[in-house]
Amino acid sequence: MFFASDNWAGAHPRIAERLHASAAGFSRAYGDGDLDQAVYARFSEMFEREVAVFFVATGTAANSLALAAYNRPGGISFGHREAHIIEDECGAPEYFTGGSRLHAIDGTLGRMDVRNLERAVARFAPEFVHAGRPMAISMTQSTEVGTVYGLDEIKAISAIARQYSLPLHMDGARFANALVSLDTTPAEMTWKRGVDIVSFGGTKNGCWCAEAIVLFDLDRAKEMAFLRKRSAQLFSKSRFISAQFDAYFDGGLWLDTARHANAMATRLAAAISGSSVARLAWQPQANEVFAVIRTEVANAALAAGAAFYDWHAPAGFDGQLGEDETLYRFVTSFATSPEEVDRFGELLRR
Repeated sequence: MFFASDNWAGAHPRIAERLHASAAGFSRAYGDGDLDQAVYARFSEMFEREVAVFFVATGTAANSLALAAYNRPGGISFGHREAHIIEDECGAPEYFTGGSRLHAIDGTLGRMDVRNLERAVARFAPEFVHAGRPMAISMTQSTEVGTVYGLDEIKAISAIARQYSLPLHMDGARFANALVSLDTTPAEMTWKRGVDIVSFGGTKNGCWCAEAIVLFDLDRAKEMAFLRKRSAQLFSKSRFISAQFDAYFDGGLWLDTARHANAMATRLAAAISGSSVARLAWQPQANEVFAVIRTEVANAALAAGAAFYDWHAPAGFDGQLGEDETLYRFVTSFATSPEEVDRFGELLRR
């Protein structure tokens, strides 16, 4: 009953097999091998246009370098106040950009409110040297609380980015989960809605260690190559990242694993809704479920072997917590089984 994080899950067997198959022989290093080139082409095919792809080790590196690609002195990047770049990356975006700032935007349940975003960007006149100047907008898809920006919401945010001549970054650590939730295509969820750069995650969805920066502006890619090298993110044996993505995309595996994770979240949400000692905090839209549970019941479930975390109430949560209740987060993955979801549900039947 492992619901602590999709980072706890291992690698999908097909991805592990592809890694093993790629271990023998020789291949050009630093992203120049045949398999590397084939995977770059696969990304372009998937996004329905030519893109520049840069492998990195972590989502934090992807997000930080994505913002660094548009860095400017006095720069300010805007994101939801609970976004990973603000809450969970230990100042890495500011470090990689050499001192730019992150400005928190309010919004309900993980999504930036468009009006709040526009007011915040407008507050910083780019010619007013004392306050700093807008540099980028970053959105998380799916969000840190398991919600998803709809296509119209992405378009509305990109309209603000265009109005102020700012790039729009998408933190896609759970890109696939959002994609299948919306039942759309990578192109429709990104550049066709005005997104300029994507942190494309595979690690949470069945890969061993596979993250990528996807750039739609090919001219900007020339600088990214140097940024990645300087930040120690250029893999020498990059074929092992390519092997993961090659298996990840093969036969639509990445979409199948995301659909399974989302389906397990729906199953878990149903089990929680059917309990007299727990309730959903809000409806999940991807593979993260948040629930209010009696603290003693949750502690008993933890003692029985379940793994999950207590969580702080996000902006926009309008539920009430009793003195004997706590808010908890549950994350499902490609490796979550219906049996372990049902076993956890049994622990809530009291």
